[in-house]
Amino acid sequence: MSTVAAPPLPGLRPGLDDALLRVEAVTKTFTSGGSRLARRPPLQVHAVSELSFDVRRGETFGLVGESGCGKSTAARCILRLVEPTAGRVVLGDVDVGSLDREALRRLRRNAQIVFQDSTASLNSRMSVRSIVREPLDIHGIGTPEERDALVAETLGLVGIAPEQVDRKPHAFSGGQRQRIGIARALVLHPELLVLDEPVSAVDVSLQAQILNLLRELQERLGLTYLVIVHDLAVAEYFCDRLAVLYLGRVMEIGDREQLFESPLHPYTVSLLAAAPVPDPAVESRRKRIILRGEAQETPDMSVGCAFRARCPIGADRPVCASERPPLAESETGHWHACHFPGELTTATSKKE
Repeated sequence: MSTVAAPPLPGLRPGLDDALLRVEAVTKTFTSGGSRLARRPPLQVHAVSELSFDVRRGETFGLVGESGCGKSTAARCILRLVEPTAGRVVLGDVDVGSLDREALRRLRRNAQIVFQDSTASLNSRMSVRSIVREPLDIHGIGTPEERDALVAETLGLVGIAPEQVDRKPHAFSGGQRQRIGIARALVLHPELLVLDEPVSAVDVSLQAQILNLLRELQERLGLTYLVIVHDLAVAEYFCDRLAVLYLGRVMEIGDREQLFESPLHPYTVSLLAAAPVPDPAVESRRKRIILRGEAQETPDMSVGCAFRARCPIGADRPVCASERPPLAESETGHWHACHFPGELTTATSKKE
């Protein structure tokens, strides 16, 4: 009997041989509140809903959206720092969800994370040498002398001088602490590095230095990046492809040029319109798009478009209230979840 292959999930490219990471319909639901005395049922919060995308080896893939859209939760589900409610994550040829505790610990040598808050993520009682060496100790890599040599080499890669390695985190600036966090993630020589808002906690003057360092390390070490970012200027400068999230759902996926030059989803257009342009003449002529209300989940979101309550073009359209738009591919690699793709872009350009 012949078998019929299942159709590829939206957002995933079929037959992609060079994919290091495949995220297939990952969902995470949290249960919050509830009271037996008040007879109030617990609230189901859908932080991530059916998220699907793939990341090529050597690529920088970004998850973009406003605060609370599920970016960081998605990253933690991918690494199983948080257990997903449903879906599948494949790193290389390994199904991450099928691993037991010991196998997952071994896998984490190949997938590391750099946290947003460098102050909170570094142990204030440990020296920089001990912080960066700790992953080597945990995984039992090399002799003590080899570990010290690898720590010194890795700290040198991120610009921490040898005479600084016995200091504690409070003796460093925010940018230096972020470099230490990067060194700790790199010391195991992973293939995949998850960067959770890598420059949001440092001064603007240092952001370019950190991003250029990460790009240099990617080329030198053959790294693949999954980047959580809300700053569109950072996303445009640093990412190769991006997925735009709204309330845990994918609104649009595409490469950098597609999303920044020809956005299709009204939410993507709204995000781009809100980002300032460093040219007063251009900025004064831009048309602002004001979104109504706040990004919050409502009980009727399951039957229509998640963005419709704030959408400038779909708030009053019956189809947006009754049917959830599927994630569809408009051109190669450019996906959108909108019944009227490109309409807001067209309307805006006619006014300029």
